[in-house]
Amino acid sequence: MSNHIGLLFGTFNPIHKGHIALGKYFTAHTTIDTVWYVISPQSPFKVQETILDNHTRLEMVAAALQDEALLHPSTVEFKLPQPNYTVNTLELLRTNYPENTFTLLMGADNMARFEEWQGYETILQVHEIFVYPRGDFNPKGLLKHPKIQFMDAPKMEVSSTTIKAHREQPQKLLKWLPEAVIKIIDEKNLYL
Repeated sequence: MSNHIGLLFGTFNPIHKGHIALGKYFTAHTTIDTVWYVISPQSPFKVQETILDNHTRLEMVAAALQDEALLHPSTVEFKLPQPNYTVNTLELLRTNYPENTFTLLMGADNMARFEEWQGYETILQVHEIFVYPRGDFNPKGLLKHPKIQFMDAPKMEVSSTTIKAHREQPQKLLKWLPEAVIKIIDEKNLYL
């Protein structure tokens, strides 16, 4: 049986409630059946950023999604050469799951740089991209293509950078992070 899978790529350093709200939006308001949270070991655009190891971030993503039947962590990029390019991940997914359809879920901030991505033309030949609002980026001036749809998804009001900056403020963390993620952060003394 084929599924329409939305792919939300990110370092998820850490995953937060905005990421989860996006997954729920796409499974509720589009033809997407499930969303896979593709945990990226290293973004080619974030080579200077210090990120936690893959398995700690996977643990947080799995904990955050444990009660969400349609949202799942994906480790597909863990075994790929780094830095990895999305075009390679997509090729691997099409090979491993030929019965499924994969759609990229991308923030407007990433869409603004999409033409800098390796193999972006190949991605557009094969995959749709659903773009959600992010930051102050105005999607109206971005790449026009029949496979790109701009969605009225909820805007993520927080970033992982903001969360790390407020690590010592439990009330703010509760507003932004699932309790299961806060527990892991506290137990492992992360982001101190």
